[in-house]
Amino acid sequence: MSRVDEIIRLFEARGDESYFGEPVSQKEHALQAAHHAERDGAPDALVVAALLHDLGHLLHGLGEDIAERGVDARHEEAGEAWLAEVYGPEVTEPIRLHVAAKRYLCAVDRGYREQLSPASQQSLELQGGAFRPEETREFERHPYHRGAVQLRLWDDLAKAPGMVVPGIEQYRPRLEALARGRGG
Repeated sequence: MSRVDEIIRLFEARGDESYFGEPVSQKEHALQAAHHAERDGAPDALVVAALLHDLGHLLHGLGEDIAERGVDARHEEAGEAWLAEVYGPEVTEPIRLHVAAKRYLCAVDRGYREQLSPASQQSLELQGGAFRPEETREFERHPYHRGAVQLRLWDDLAKAPGMVVPGIEQYRPRLEALARGRGG
């Protein structure tokens, strides 16, 4: 089975699980994020990153109440590591950095934190809170920081219950094209 088939099966098997205190499922959240990226004319790699940014949650299977138990599952790292077997950094680095992008936005935009959902504010604390000035500067030096920030903003928008968006099969050609030559 190809990695793309594994991704789609993972969404089919676990995607209907609740998305950690939000009013959408894991799959709804992923599809909405990808839809927002596509709507904004993002390059294919960033659309795929938006679709897969929280795949680490489906991989770890630690339950919806993980943040309430005071645990940061570091889903961004789990997802990046698993996806790096078939995708390049143009897909995996925005995924790996999307939590850091939330911390960054909290540091550089005073109003950003207040617009986060309660669940996202709770996870922010487990993830280290807003960046300190030196962390902000270090993040800005990363070559994929802009993509990660944009991904983070789509992530924030992707929590609308009942929003009608295309299904995962629409993204299969992009998933396969970006994975070609990498065992996808």
